[in-house]
Amino acid sequence: MSSLKSGLIGLALAVAAAAPAGLAAQAQPAAAPSGQAVFESRCKACHDPAIDRAPGKAELALRPQGDIVQALTNGLMAPMAQGLSSADIQAVAAYLSPVGAGGAPHAQGAPVREGLRMRAPMGPAGVDPMCAANPPIRALPGDWPTMGLDDSATRFQRRPGLSRAQIPRLKLKWAFSMSGGGQPVVVGDWLFVTNQSGVFYALDAKTGCVHWRLTDLPARTTPIVMRSTISPSGWLAVVGESDRIVRALDAQTGKEIWRSAQLEAHPISLLTGSPVVAGDTLLVPISSLEEAAAMSKAYPCCTFRGSLAALDLRTGKLRWKTYTITEPLAAIGEKPGGAKLQGPAGAAIWGAPSVDPKRGLVYVVTGDSYTKAETSGSDSIFAIELETGKVRWRRQVTRHDNFVMGCGPRSATGNCPDPLGPDYDFGATPVLAKLKGGGQVLVAGQKSGLVYGLDPATGALLWKTAVGMGSALGGVEWGIGADDHRVYVPISDIVRLFPGPGHAPDGKPGLYALDPANGAFVWRAPAPQAPCHYASKGRVPFCIRSQSAAPAVMPGAVFEGGLDGWFRAYDSASGKVLWAYSTTAQTYDTLNQIKDQPGGGIDGMGPTIAHGMVYVMSGHNGAAGIGGNGVNVLLAFSVDGR
Repeated sequence: MSSLKSGLIGLALAVAAAAPAGLAAQAQPAAAPSGQAVFESRCKACHDPAIDRAPGKAELALRPQGDIVQALTNGLMAPMAQGLSSADIQAVAAYLSPVGAGGAPHAQGAPVREGLRMRAPMGPAGVDPMCAANPPIRALPGDWPTMGLDDSATRFQRRPGLSRAQIPRLKLKWAFSMSGGGQPVVVGDWLFVTNQSGVFYALDAKTGCVHWRLTDLPARTTPIVMRSTISPSGWLAVVGESDRIVRALDAQTGKEIWRSAQLEAHPISLLTGSPVVAGDTLLVPISSLEEAAAMSKAYPCCTFRGSLAALDLRTGKLRWKTYTITEPLAAIGEKPGGAKLQGPAGAAIWGAPSVDPKRGLVYVVTGDSYTKAETSGSDSIFAIELETGKVRWRRQVTRHDNFVMGCGPRSATGNCPDPLGPDYDFGATPVLAKLKGGGQVLVAGQKSGLVYGLDPATGALLWKTAVGMGSALGGVEWGIGADDHRVYVPISDIVRLFPGPGHAPDGKPGLYALDPANGAFVWRAPAPQAPCHYASKGRVPFCIRSQSAAPAVMPGAVFEGGLDGWFRAYDSASGKVLWAYSTTAQTYDTLNQIKDQPGGGIDGMGPTIAHGMVYVMSGHNGAAGIGGNGVNVLLAFSVDGR
C-alpha cells in the first residue's frame, strides 16, 4: 500500500530513494564526504524537484538531522542505504537539514548523534518518570489488549468505563513524548506502546509513569498482551519488529521469552500489520518497501510477494506460511542497459488479520501489484484456514493495479509498469461485523473509496458502496470499525482535495456510517473546516482535514482523528459531533520532561478506549506524512482530567 509506505518511509525516502551501487567505494578514505555530492548522486532525481509523494528538498530542511541518520542507519529504509558509510549518512543529513538531532539549528561542522535505533527528540532529551511500584498486572472488564480489540477487529469497546453523556467533559490528563509512536494497548492499570525509534514502553495507564522500557525494539505494530503460562508472571506481550522478527516478552518485566527467526528473507520486506492470536497460533502479516525501492534505477524490479506466517505461540516456531502470489516468477522484459525485469510481485499484507474461530478462518487483505505480470493475489480479500494455511477463498476486487512509486513523465528507472494502475490497494484490517438475527458479514474498505460486504463463508459479494472518491492516498486508509448496528468508515481522499489545475476538488473526507446488511448510508459526517495550528512552524505548508486513522467505537460514540490534528467524538446514531479537541492548538510539557512538545496530525492505527480513559497519538507520520512530527505525543484524556 504505497500511501502506507509513504508514511512508513516518510523521512527515509527523502534521502534514500535513488540508490545506485558503489558510492562508498568512490570516496577517498582520508577525505571528508560531501553531503551535497551524496544528495546529488543518490537523491536529487526523486527529491529536487520531488517526484510523487517523496518530500522535496525544502521540506527536508525542516527535519532533524537525527531523524535522517536514524532512518538510514537502523530505520525502515536502511536496506536502501547499503553502501553508504556512517560518514556519508552524517554528511547528507547535515547538508539537507540545519536542524540538529535535538531539534535546534545545528552548528556547521558539529557532530550528529548516531546510535543503535536512537531517539531523536524535538527538544532536550527527556527523563522518563519511573513508577515507584510495579504492581502485578490484573485484567479488568474493559481492557483493550490488541489493536482490533477482538477477533473480529471491530475496535468496539463494550465496557469503556465512560458514558456517552460524560464525553463532553473529557480533558487532558497527561502527555508523554516519544519518537514514532503507535497505538497503545491497555490491560488493567498497565499501558503498552511501541514506536519506530526502538523504545517499547510499559506505562501506568492512569498516571503515565514508566514500569519498564526496552530500547532495542523498533516497531510500527501494536503489541498483544494476554494471559499465558509460558510467561513467569502469567502475562505475555508479543510484538512484531520492523525487521521481520517477532518477540515474546514477560509483560510484567519486559524480559524476553522467545524470539522468532526472521520470517521473510526478502531484504526490503518488513512487518507493518500487527500480529494477532488465534488459540495457540500467532498470525503475522508480511509487507514490503519494494514499491518504494523501485524508484531507484539500480533496483532489479521486482521479486517480493506478500505472505501470512503462522507461528507456535509457545515457541515462536513457524507452523505454515501462505503466499498471496502463487504465479511463478518469470522474466517479463529488460530495462535500459539490459537488466532483467521480473514478476509478478507485490500483494503485501499491510494490515492486521481478523479471525473467525467459528469457521476456522483468518481474513487478510492485500496490496497492489508491482509489475505488469498477471497475478490474482493483488488487491484481494483472502480467507485462509487457521489449521493448515490453505486458501479457502479469494476475491480480487481490482485487476491490473500495477504500481510502483515515482512513476511519471520524469521517471527513468525502467521499473514502471505499463499500464500504471491507480494504486487502489488495501491497508485496513477487514472487519467481521454482526447482522440482525445473528448473521455476519465481512467488511473491507479499499483506497478506491469502495467498501465491500462479503459472505465470510464463501467470499460471495453481498454489497458494494462507494463511500469516498478514492486515490493513491485513499479512500479508506488505516482502518474501519463496527458495533452491533453500524460500520464506521473514515475517509481520507487527500489527493482529491488538491486535484491540480483544471480539476475541481471532489474529495469526501469525513466519517461515514453504513448498514452492514446492505451497505446503505446511515449517516454522513463530512470533516469540518476547522482551525489548524501546527506548533512546529514551517513543517507543513497547509492543514488537511482528511481522516485516515482507524476509529475507536464505544456504546453511543465513535472517536476519530484527522490529519489536521483534530480529535473528535461522534454520536454513533446520528454522526453529530459530541466533543472536539485540537491536539495542535497548544504545546505540551510532557511527563518525560519535554518542554513545549508540539502535537500534529492523527494518523495510523487510531485511538484506544479503556477504563474511563481515551488515548491517542498526535503527530504520527502516517499515510501521507501530513502533519507528522519526528517526535509524537501520546495524549491521555479522562473525565474532567481526573
